[in-house]
Amino acid sequence: MAVGRQDRGGWPSWVTRTRRKRHTPIDQAPGTLVSHGEALATSVHTAAYTGETLRERQVSDVGDIETMLAEPGVLWVDLHGLRDVGVIERLGEAIGAHRLMLEDVVNVPQRPKVEDHDDHIFLTLIAMRLADGDGLKAGQVSLAMGANYVFTFHEEGGDCLDPVRARLRRETGRIRGAGPDYLMYALVDAVIDGYFPVLEHYGEQLEEMEAAIVHPTREGGRDTILRLHALRRDLLGMRRRFGPLRDAVGTMLRCESTLFEEETLAYINDMHDHITRASDLADSYSELSGDLMDFYLSMSSHRMNEVMKVLTIIATIFIPLSFIAAVFGMNFDGGASPWNMPELRWYWGYPAALGLMLALACGLILLFRKRGWL
Repeated sequence: MAVGRQDRGGWPSWVTRTRRKRHTPIDQAPGTLVSHGEALATSVHTAAYTGETLRERQVSDVGDIETMLAEPGVLWVDLHGLRDVGVIERLGEAIGAHRLMLEDVVNVPQRPKVEDHDDHIFLTLIAMRLADGDGLKAGQVSLAMGANYVFTFHEEGGDCLDPVRARLRRETGRIRGAGPDYLMYALVDAVIDGYFPVLEHYGEQLEEMEAAIVHPTREGGRDTILRLHALRRDLLGMRRRFGPLRDAVGTMLRCESTLFEEETLAYINDMHDHITRASDLADSYSELSGDLMDFYLSMSSHRMNEVMKVLTIIATIFIPLSFIAAVFGMNFDGGASPWNMPELRWYWGYPAALGLMLALACGLILLFRKRGWL
């Protein structure tokens, strides 16, 4: 994870990056859809298909979708950008969606969950991808599946649905001949499959962090702890998303909805294994990041102790040397009394004092080495 641009205070942008949840104002009734200024512009793409045909179009009039819902085959309506709540409201009316469900579509991000509304299934989950030079990008993907349709709503995270769109265009595989339940499975599975490259990247980053901690550089100390903190925060965020999604997929397996065919449930069970593996990896990496942070602090403390040990040894060596120098530096007048520092009159007095100091220093060094302190 490369260090990004600098924010106020000199901190890299990926350290201060936050994603605030959108909320309905407290003075509005539950189920009120509120447009948020930071939301992306809304566009609607449809793919209507049977085993033999595929028709894709960009929809400008949402009223056309009601007509398309009455046609044979499966209809996939993909809405990108949540700014135009009027379009979202009309799409919800077309499938009889509850307004509270639409509120969950608009006010992102929501906790991953699944809801069984008898005639349709509603699911929210978080799509993740690596951003160029700026860490992790995540966005909510909401899905509604009925008897002959699947609606998807998203801002960030729509790229992960492109493989499913490509499978529809290839006219091969099971997806073109299957129902909307299989399409919903394919879309959710594509989002979950996108987790593994992200987790692999974070695993590599943790290995680099471990090497940087064991073999530190003079200029990399502060950057190491900041990067490790950012990694740990993102991994904790993944844990909070993967656990509820695993529970939601498990709920899909246990639900008694007639919208899921028995054969599709077998694929959903395999998808449950995938999200369980991703969740276990996120748990493992999160714990490893915490261990690395403790290891970093321990290594920093150890290096500080080593520095203090060297300084203490140097100070200890100079204590007797300073004592000798202080004694012979008192400068009492030797002519006033024969007891006033007679060594000052010795012919070899100065070399003898230096030799004594050298002998004491060497003796202390040998003693410290024998004790294993050096």
